[in-house]
Amino acid sequence: MTLDLFAAEPRPVPVAAPFVPTREEGLRRLRDFLPRAGSAYASTRNHDQGPGRRNVSVLSPHLRHRIVTEEEVVRAVLARHSLEGAEKFVQEVFWRTYWKGHLEMRPSLWTAARGRAARLHADLDAAATDRLAAAEEGRTGIACFDAWAAELVETGFLHNHTRMWFASIWIFTLRLPWELGADFFLRHLIDADPASNTLSWRWVAGLHTKGKHYVARADNIAKYTNGRFDPRGDLARDPEPLTEATDHPAGPLRRSEPPRPGLASVLLLTEDDLHPESLDPPWSDIRAVIAFAAPDARSARPVGEPARRFARDAVRLAAERVGAARGLPVECVEAAAAPSEIFVELCRRHGATQVVSAFLPVGWTGEALAPARSALVAAGFGFTEILRPWDARAWPHAKRGFFPFKEHIPALCAGLA
Repeated sequence: MTLDLFAAEPRPVPVAAPFVPTREEGLRRLRDFLPRAGSAYASTRNHDQGPGRRNVSVLSPHLRHRIVTEEEVVRAVLARHSLEGAEKFVQEVFWRTYWKGHLEMRPSLWTAARGRAARLHADLDAAATDRLAAAEEGRTGIACFDAWAAELVETGFLHNHTRMWFASIWIFTLRLPWELGADFFLRHLIDADPASNTLSWRWVAGLHTKGKHYVARADNIAKYTNGRFDPRGDLARDPEPLTEATDHPAGPLRRSEPPRPGLASVLLLTEDDLHPESLDPPWSDIRAVIAFAAPDARSARPVGEPARRFARDAVRLAAERVGAARGLPVECVEAAAAPSEIFVELCRRHGATQVVSAFLPVGWTGEALAPARSALVAAGFGFTEILRPWDARAWPHAKRGFFPFKEHIPALCAGLA
């Protein structure tokens, strides 16, 4: 018997969708990109060629949800290129790891941004509400920005360089709060990640590296969009970086205990990690797979359909893949429809005494699961998380900026080639 709370909406993944949330599609994108992961990527990566771009990997939706993992991507790249030859691409993969480790040591950065976004949305006056709507709907009169806002909402994706331009224009030209821009990205990006998104917006604003901000320049946009856009005269020229009174010192990383062997378990899959095969839980103890999706927990405001659909389908399809391979029943649960007691019921139904999950990083999924976790513990069930060795090795080096972290990349890559 399958408890399927996704059934109210269409289940098939459209074949024509620009981003298909399957492992097969992620591996296909990786194979297609591998020949270009070296000097070709390094020389063209900053160019935004528009939708259909092939100069970058466009792997981030699959990497963010760990449908394909960082380790296997770096391993595949280093099997074909030297670390020096593919340095720029490998660093991009490690930026994602760096951001996650940095936020794990400073979770208040996430809660502060979320809290301020909620307060701002509640307190905006009519004029500010109109300005925000114009930015989100692509009605600012800045042609490049408006086109990017439309592309984001329609496709759920933007090129990395374009995200930096967009954030800079949002903050320094439109003078809108960065937290509202980060919330806009969270609601629409298919690959939205609490760490990468929050900290990248802070970096552009000049808050991550104090006093060092990113200013979008018209000539830079014209050059790297191959002349598609030239916002000369539209952008703030020499804005000051943002400042903040609050400091967010690093704390210790949260420890995770491995699952107790020999205990009947259910395997919990969330959108944070969808390749349990490489996580290697105690398969002989697993009795069922629970697919948990919480895309609407990203924000108090409506989440874009491309992002919602990708997350929900990715979790369900990964659970069905694992269930079919292991002969396990699959239970699909969505946060909006599931009381916390449902996890207790599912454990009892399958005779399990513990829930086993990949490590739940700082973000909306862990927050959405907190009531269920409390209910499980109160009912006498265990809840254990498995931290990947990739994260365990890398995160402790994310105490400061990326450049000190970067010095550890060769050692972190040792043995992967």
